[in-house]
Amino acid sequence: MKAMVLDGVYDLRKTRNPLKLQDLPIPEIGEDEILLKVSACGVCHTEIDEIEGRTQPRKFPIVLGHQIVGRVVKKGREVSNLKEGDRVGVGWIGSSCGKCKFCKEGLENLCDYFVATGRDIDGGYAEYTKVKGDFAFRIPESFSDEEAAPLLCAGAIGYRALKLTGMKDGDSLGLIGFGASAHLVLQMARYLFPSSQLFVFARSKSERDFAMELGAYWSGDIDEEPPMKLACAIDTTPVWRPVIYGLRNLKKGGRLVINAIRKEETDKDVLLSLRYEEHLWLEKEIKSVANVSRKDIEEFLILAEKIPVRVEFQLYELTSANEALLDLKERRIRGAKVLKIG
Repeated sequence: MKAMVLDGVYDLRKTRNPLKLQDLPIPEIGEDEILLKVSACGVCHTEIDEIEGRTQPRKFPIVLGHQIVGRVVKKGREVSNLKEGDRVGVGWIGSSCGKCKFCKEGLENLCDYFVATGRDIDGGYAEYTKVKGDFAFRIPESFSDEEAAPLLCAGAIGYRALKLTGMKDGDSLGLIGFGASAHLVLQMARYLFPSSQLFVFARSKSERDFAMELGAYWSGDIDEEPPMKLACAIDTTPVWRPVIYGLRNLKKGGRLVINAIRKEETDKDVLLSLRYEEHLWLEKEIKSVANVSRKDIEEFLILAEKIPVRVEFQLYELTSANEALLDLKERRIRGAKVLKIG
């Protein structure tokens, strides 16, 4: 099979083609696994974190990709919930132990034995991939393969972040950064909280215009002050400065949720400008999002179909994965980026 393979850590400012096209054996499956013929795979900023070493793959070489849509072509004898020919998706959660305190409390995203698709095991930048049958999700028929791919991470992690804000109808919400996840969160928030006003902060005018097109109440640059203070906010940017601005814009008791697996180190000194009295005092708080659970993906796929969400995406061939990653790194963004494979 053809696959785009990462063999080490690279600086994308210096190396433009970190992934190499290779011929690999089609994976052999275990008794509790399924083999998928991949048709589409979303491109996520987490893949940039993996390439640049901020979250380290457990092994090299590794096939990246954790927003996978495909058809079951083979299944192990212990898999009873799926059959050959089923269209399913795979997200960041590749497996968890199912036995620890976190798993038993419905927080398998915090499991010490959490296995990440495309980081700890091979992912979907390939013609075939395998996954445990209990960690694959049926895709609603109303979405094409390419539309469904971003739902499995950008949508699901956005859904978890929105829940973690504690937002209620009528609360104002800020979305800081407006890429694959935030454009889906905006649509979720409009549906779930119809009386709320939604504010978008983004660097490019095209992103701000897109936010208004999708129903934002207001949009401005990352460092602009909105016309009112916000009850909560979600930051999806890869850097620290927007966090400072987001805290400044919160109301008393407001919560900022950081939806990122890592922050780049290039601007970490900006945290020295955090002033307690301006940014955190009066019971403001910061909460991070870590991974997703299966429940997040299952619930979000149902919600996405019910809304229904409009998935904006740019399509690339598998062999153009490096181009897609560089476009994401350099902020050439409108919605999500998806590799067409099958």
